[in-house]
Amino acid sequence: MKKIGFLINPIAGMGGAVGLKGTDGKLSEATVRGAVPQAENRAKITLQALKNKQNLIFLSPSGRMGEDALKETVRERIQVVSHPVNDSTAQDTKIAAQRFIEEGVDLILFCGGDGTARDIFDVVGRNVPILGIPAGVKMYSGVFAIDPATAAELVSGDENVVLRDSEVMDVDEDAYRAGELKTHLYGIARVPSLEGKTQFSKQIFEEADEDRAKEEIGRFIEEVMLPDTLYILGAGTTTEFIARSVGVRKTLLGVDVIKNRKIVAQDADEKTLLYLIEKEKDVRIIVSPIGAQGFILGRGNQQISSQVVSHVGIKKIIVVATPHKLRETPVLYVDSGDPVLDREFGDSVQVISGYRIAQRKKIHQP
Repeated sequence: MKKIGFLINPIAGMGGAVGLKGTDGKLSEATVRGAVPQAENRAKITLQALKNKQNLIFLSPSGRMGEDALKETVRERIQVVSHPVNDSTAQDTKIAAQRFIEEGVDLILFCGGDGTARDIFDVVGRNVPILGIPAGVKMYSGVFAIDPATAAELVSGDENVVLRDSEVMDVDEDAYRAGELKTHLYGIARVPSLEGKTQFSKQIFEEADEDRAKEEIGRFIEEVMLPDTLYILGAGTTTEFIARSVGVRKTLLGVDVIKNRKIVAQDADEKTLLYLIEKEKDVRIIVSPIGAQGFILGRGNQQISSQVVSHVGIKKIIVVATPHKLRETPVLYVDSGDPVLDREFGDSVQVISGYRIAQRKKIHQP
């Protein structure tokens, strides 16, 4: 039997859709803003795909940190190893990780974000392989599967699954909320991997021509923008250059909304976006994939949720990226939280990469 240490951070990702750019220290505010837990639902997708794997036994904390989801999906071969008393905390995660080591698990499968990955790595280091089911807001680490279904593929894996060294990273959330990206390398974990099935850690490209390329993209988008059309701008420096071309100031790591060259909403959350687009006849979404990881949706821009995309329409999503970023990002990914919607993107997308220049880029489909 293969022993899987399994845990869920129930509050992971709750700050994303409500525009908090993370949940650390902000759970109460996220709840007040109407945030809804998502991690357990994403974990269940993975577990559902593993329920018939008779060679797996799952060790887990009690309640919402894993036991509940396992009982609903796998239903058997479950062993509870720790008992969190209150809401899930970093200490609860570390206690569970320590118990996993003591029980000799072969792999730790967790559902959360960068903070959860860091807490587990603090305890297990390189002694036990780890694999993340992506559910956080940022997820800059390289320890996450592309999506929940792919996580199941890596766990059940075959002889083609290998262990690779991957970065465990985290972001200073206070700086992130203030519009400044400060990443920190915690260590190098061992992660099960198949080509194209595990995300790379985010990269920030520094190249002499990058700003010029972004200016060209901004100039072209500004030229083709339609009057009386609402534009939702995702996070990132490329979309920031688009805002500059239009003559407005954008929040670097937030989602902003413009119409007729004026700001309608800054740092908007999902609720605000849904309210605004409900009243509009024409809405467009402009996003740029995360460097090296290649995610169009589902990493750092959860405000642009599956509900928002469904309302606007996939055909009204504009993807932009510099040529350098596209060279370093061989495949793009979509992880909106709705697998059916993700498949509607098809196997490729047009990406605007300069002034009146576009490339066709492959989209990974599980």
